Amino acid sequence: MASRVAIVCLLGTALAMAACDKPSPRNGQAGGQAEVASSDEVPATSAPKVDKIDRSHKGEAAPDVSFTPAAGGAATKLAAFKGKPVLVNLWATWCAPCVKEMPTLDAAAATLGDKLPVLAISQDMEPAKATAFLAQRKFTHLRAFLDPKLGLSTGYGANLPTTILYGADGKEIWRVTGDLDWTGAEAKALLAEAA
Repeated sequence: MASRVAIVCLLGTALAMAACDKPSPRNGQAGGQAEVASSDEVPATSAPKVDKIDRSHKGEAAPDVSFTPAAGGAATKLAAFKGKPVLVNLWATWCAPCVKEMPTLDAAAATLGDKLPVLAISQDMEPAKATAFLAQRKFTHLRAFLDPKLGLSTGYGANLPTTILYGADGKEIWRVTGDLDWTGAEAKALLAEAA
């Protein structure tokens, strides 16, 4: 019995550790949620690497999971956005790489407009922390949603941040794991695949 409890505890710890990109010497995970959410400075990371782009799920439909608008309102699913390409970003306030990339994601959303909506879907289990973070940072171009039951990150088997491009047909084109400068040349080339 004691060995079963120990195994369950070890598995739970491993799953909890997999919830965000593993820190590197230059890109450490901040100590706590409040620390990241209240800080305007985020640790620098190295330049994105091409191996972050995953095309192995190309052609797959999105998970059939509901999430809600951060501003309130009825739950929706990714299938509701079919007919137009959409960029989905899974993030959390406690994830330093997520926080680092959000200003560039918001800037990209400003450029993309309605042509390619950018859905920033929080994986915070406490929605109030995500809405407070978004209000404090004033990201005005992202379409903010909440997924406190972690249905999307579980459905994708994803570490955070993960960003997924869907075509107008509702099928996945690619996904990027880890932070990326969404205003940079590499990101612009990837986003051009939505057309």
